[in-house]
Amino acid sequence: MSGRPRLFDIDKALDQALKVFWRKGYEGTSLSDLTEALGITRPSLYAAFGNKEDLFRKALDRYVEGPASYISEAIAEPTARAVVERLLSGAIDLLTDPRNPGGCLIVQGAIACSEESDTIRRELVARRAAGKAAIHQRLKRAILEGDLPTDADPADMASYLATIIHGMAVQAASGASREELQRVAEMALRALPG
Repeated sequence: MSGRPRLFDIDKALDQALKVFWRKGYEGTSLSDLTEALGITRPSLYAAFGNKEDLFRKALDRYVEGPASYISEAIAEPTARAVVERLLSGAIDLLTDPRNPGGCLIVQGAIACSEESDTIRRELVARRAAGKAAIHQRLKRAILEGDLPTDADPADMASYLATIIHGMAVQAASGASREELQRVAEMALRALPG
């Protein structure tokens, strides 16, 4: 074994990096912000995580597997209505949890990316598209199973739900309350066919 052993917990460091990126965005986060939050030096950060972009991607994975895991859990629900209810309630729980920074890392992170961060912007766009595609596939299955009317358009429904969830994230980042988001979710549920 070469080199010195790590003197910090990688999982805790990733959790801290996630919070910094979530609060400040990719471009708003400096290496000094990260080293201070993680309690490590720059050489240790580079040795453990690579560069800032690599660390951000690892933080995104952590976000998808942790705070945003409600999406994959919702898609596993047995009915289309349960899928949509779980998506909306999961988004509200995430967005209003006082332990979390405001908004959604995947939505906010791409809003203000300059040309220098275009690879990060594209990554975030791709992750949002993958989430929407998963919802689309699940709703398509619901039509095949007779759970939604055959004239329902799963692509349009997935776009609509993604727009509602992303809009709630922007509203939450601007201070919208749980009650306000709940009313939006209730309106979206009323628009569900069948």
